[in-house]
Amino acid sequence: MLRKTLAWILLFCLLLPAAALATQDDQDVSISILDVDGQPVTTGETATLAPDATPAADATPAPDATVSDTQSQPAVDRSAPVYEADGSIELKLTFGGDFTIGENLQSSAQSLFDKEVAKHNGDLNFLFQNFKDILEDDDWTVLNFEGTLTTAGPNPDKSGNDFLFRADPACAKVLPANGVECVSLENNHVLDMGAEGLAETKQSLINAGVSYYCEAEPLVFTLKGVKMGMLAYQTFDQYERLFTKVPQDIQALKAQGCEVVVVSFHWGAEKDYYPNDNQQKMAKIAVDAGADLIIGHHSHRMNPIELYKGKYICYSLGNFCFAGNSKPDDMSTFVFQVKLKVKDGTCVSDAFRIIPARISSNAKTNDLIPTPYTKQENIDSVLSVLKKNGSNIDNPVEEYPLTWPEE
Repeated sequence: MLRKTLAWILLFCLLLPAAALATQDDQDVSISILDVDGQPVTTGETATLAPDATPAADATPAPDATVSDTQSQPAVDRSAPVYEADGSIELKLTFGGDFTIGENLQSSAQSLFDKEVAKHNGDLNFLFQNFKDILEDDDWTVLNFEGTLTTAGPNPDKSGNDFLFRADPACAKVLPANGVECVSLENNHVLDMGAEGLAETKQSLINAGVSYYCEAEPLVFTLKGVKMGMLAYQTFDQYERLFTKVPQDIQALKAQGCEVVVVSFHWGAEKDYYPNDNQQKMAKIAVDAGADLIIGHHSHRMNPIELYKGKYICYSLGNFCFAGNSKPDDMSTFVFQVKLKVKDGTCVSDAFRIIPARISSNAKTNDLIPTPYTKQENIDSVLSVLKKNGSNIDNPVEEYPLTWPEE
């Protein structure tokens, strides 16, 4: 009897991943790892409710949301040099778009974020359940954190805004628990709760072990023996100033010995699928000044990638996780990964790939679970949008690889 029971459990375990992968483009995805007794294995991730499951009436609301502890792992020295056979150091970097969590204080209804967190019994790890493995399999992951992590009240100067986002400071822990080491804090929502809210947001990230960068606070750190510099800017009505300041800031980081400089811009107009002239001018000025990679966001739409003087310019990565709308009119997006090779102080863009995705595991509504596409028709749709809008930039990449060259 025991042998027969184990056989059924083994068959179930083998079939479950295949079933999940076959359906994740259309409905909720629930992927669990079971032990030989059929019990969930604790990996730091929390299993999602099945599509037809009903959350308990007393499910934990968002303000008390938790992040389950991950298994103890040996401390990793990210600064230690790791050399390739040719003496270079390879960096694998991942960039996602806007990460917006928490409630919108301008709405009196229960927030989308609160509702979805309650469905998962208060454990925020559900947000990353379909991307955690990807984000942990790199050297550095960066998202644009568009919102606040604070208990402060709304910014009175923004009383007329439709959206003011606020999440509990404890929510910051979900980032490092799922492979996100760094966030950009230069966008139009970081001051939703005023200067006090921004200060607490920064401290919340620091307490969680997450690095951040903004215009006033460039980030300089060492990754695998490479000195890195990261800069971020909002460009709204600031281009004339930034056309001069950005090159100066890049050169200042280079003078400090930064071998790689990444520049993030929050720019463009919402719902634009390609960059305007000022964006393209700004990006090229930054590369000419020594930037090795340009990352953009704000439009909530994916934009084409440009290759200029051997450097990649990602004009917009769209959304990654967006709690501002239960059904955005375009939920497609992509995550950008790049491999940089650094040798003798020189950085070369070796290869890149994109991961076409949707900001939800459900095509009908936004469940806040970013999910890579598996259906070819959905992947082709993302590629088509990027290539079509590439006609609006000077040097669009010819192809959007989905795998690394060696795969």
